[in-house]
Amino acid sequence: MALGTLDRTPPPFFRQGPSALTKLVFFSALAVFLMVADTRFKLAVPVRATLAVLLLPVQRTLAVPVEMVEGGSDYLGGLRQALQREARAQARLAAQAERMLRAEPLAQENARLRALLDLRPALVGRAQPAEVLYEAADPYTRKVFIDRGSAQGVLLGSPVINEAGVLGQVTRVYALSAEVTLLADKDAAIPVLNTRTQQRSAAFGGGTPGGMELRFTSANADVLVGDLLQTSGLDGIYPPGLPVAQVAAVQRRVESGFARIALRPTANPDGVRHVLILEPLSVQLPPRPAPAAEPAKPERKGDAPGRKGTATP
Repeated sequence: MALGTLDRTPPPFFRQGPSALTKLVFFSALAVFLMVADTRFKLAVPVRATLAVLLLPVQRTLAVPVEMVEGGSDYLGGLRQALQREARAQARLAAQAERMLRAEPLAQENARLRALLDLRPALVGRAQPAEVLYEAADPYTRKVFIDRGSAQGVLLGSPVINEAGVLGQVTRVYALSAEVTLLADKDAAIPVLNTRTQQRSAAFGGGTPGGMELRFTSANADVLVGDLLQTSGLDGIYPPGLPVAQVAAVQRRVESGFARIALRPTANPDGVRHVLILEPLSVQLPPRPAPAAEPAKPERKGDAPGRKGTATP
């Protein structure tokens, strides 16, 4: 065979196209072009939408086993929590039933004693529910706004409570809303009664962030950590017996005649949504008698007419 007739071209396996650097530059330029075109002209949006529609059944099919496992674990966990909550609810219900059985005879005995002593029945004011709308924008105050106002019969000074105790007092009333100053506010004050010692005092807000303090208490006062403070009912606003705060810390200073007593409110205002507005007791109390007029001083001999109490020279 003549050498001129031989095929000297390399087989397809050994053929080399463009160089690696050329391919890198080309595909880099293509990627940059596609990114710019997608950003400016949104060319890839229809492609992505089409792929999303086509791959959605596949994604849903592949997610079924995962959802079944997660749903089964959530069901078992929720069932276990529901059983635990049911047990706690039954325990609370039994405790409340026991307290009611003990409270009913006490209420009857209290009514008999009041009738025996000819005392008027305990004051029971009206109450209406309300919902907290939002918190005041002032970061230096602790105030919230509720969705009840003068149109619903809310009065200025009405106590505001929840299931844990006293939250605050209505300080401004609008037509369809009202402003409630919380007990933790620096300008708030409430008369309290120590349930252990029956000692009356006043609790003020702003002692600690979110807390209260008991001011003007002597250093040797019988106050212990854990004492529960309730409303005394002597201010004519708050009904007696409502939980207010619990003593959190007591610091007795030797150099000072007063003790520093920090309180923790029983009703946490953070996260509260629904409250109860009570009618002030002053609405039910009889009006205070007017101060008696001072008697006129008798005229002395020698006093000039119209100049009472002034001696003539």
